[in-house]
Amino acid sequence: MKISIIGLGYVGLPLAVDFAKKGHQVAGIDISPNRIDRLKACDNYIDDVSDDDLVSVVKSGLFIASTTFEACKDSGAVIICVPTPVSEHKDPDLTAIRSASEGIAPYVTAGQIVILKSTTFPTTTENVVQPILERISGMKAGSDFHLAYSPERVDPGNTKWTTANTPIVVGGLTEECSKKASELLAEITPNVKIVSSPRVAELEKLLENIFRSVNIALVNEMAMLCDRMGGVNLWEVVDAAATKPFGFMPFYPGPGLGGHCIPIDPYYLSWLARKYDFETSFITLSAKTNEQMPFYVVEAIQRVLANRGSETVGKPRVLILGAAFKKNVDDLRHSPAFKIIEVLEQTTSTHVDFCDPHATEFKKEWLPDNPVMKSIEGTPEQIASYDVVVMVTDHDAFDYQMVADNARYIVDTRNAFSGIRLPENNIKVLGAGSFLSHEQKN
Repeated sequence: MKISIIGLGYVGLPLAVDFAKKGHQVAGIDISPNRIDRLKACDNYIDDVSDDDLVSVVKSGLFIASTTFEACKDSGAVIICVPTPVSEHKDPDLTAIRSASEGIAPYVTAGQIVILKSTTFPTTTENVVQPILERISGMKAGSDFHLAYSPERVDPGNTKWTTANTPIVVGGLTEECSKKASELLAEITPNVKIVSSPRVAELEKLLENIFRSVNIALVNEMAMLCDRMGGVNLWEVVDAAATKPFGFMPFYPGPGLGGHCIPIDPYYLSWLARKYDFETSFITLSAKTNEQMPFYVVEAIQRVLANRGSETVGKPRVLILGAAFKKNVDDLRHSPAFKIIEVLEQTTSTHVDFCDPHATEFKKEWLPDNPVMKSIEGTPEQIASYDVVVMVTDHDAFDYQMVADNARYIVDTRNAFSGIRLPENNIKVLGAGSFLSHEQKN
């Protein structure tokens, strides 16, 4: 079967390579000419895809990348994996889904399988994708061609659970649509759960991520409380609670949420709920709580600078350790590091640099000319030159002992320095209750 994958990002490219490895002819379509040029040159840009696998499927001709939808002609299946952001007013932006649907519609054929995988709100498959495909193709979904929704479950950097072994959910427009879609996806992931409709599958995806958002918001709020109380370390509290073998799942505080789904999904659901005169107060509050964490980290940094007083000479210098949204990956999407840097630079007179061995540069998209910010090397001499070092993303590649030995002051949002021998400098651990000196920490 020829399979077309629309969108070659963190979801689409691994899926395309996996299908090609199974012997299918795969057409990968993306609107970014840079991505297509890199793929044609076997230049991999997704960590979750093996360089060797990409070279193999490109050189064999099983995977062909293109910027035009004509490449999906004669496909037995088309899978849509495009981004679904929110607008500046936190409303869903389905521009990419609509564009992809309009692009593939002229090439829809009898018996074809069309699967939407982009995270979205319930009814998108039936009320957005289906009408576009039917209007342009002149065919009927559910009888002439098969239409289904199957949410992506990609966790960047997770080597245990990948596209090939993570169970998936499929909801088709009809039972036959579900059957055909599940049979196709089962070639990549054998464990497929069929649900009764696309709406169930769409809402299931939102539930997955909102579950995490709500629980992370809970521990973030408790972290702020512990800091206010003093004398109680939330990290110790959570670890103690995690000894209970039932009824509890550990979540930990942090500088804010990143990635594509968790910061976005609560707003997709709250937008939909308003259409039914329902307010998802609890869910929306959790999203807002998590969005406040970068500002809380900035306040902690400012308190450190204020406490140092005359020790800081000239313009304060702050180093952010880790720009990616999670450890050991180069994924910068919605990283809380961006907001921390933006607020520090725009509301204070602070000079800010960052160090990240995985994500070595990014554009300051909050500024009009989008200047590029590049990572410093992070030598002992450089570490020692900053007034405050802020641990935002706890990559394994960082030499924590070296940082502890050379930093004047550390604000640790990940409890990354737990167990590290600290010299006479002080360290502020988010949710640990207070600034901990060397003697207290050890």
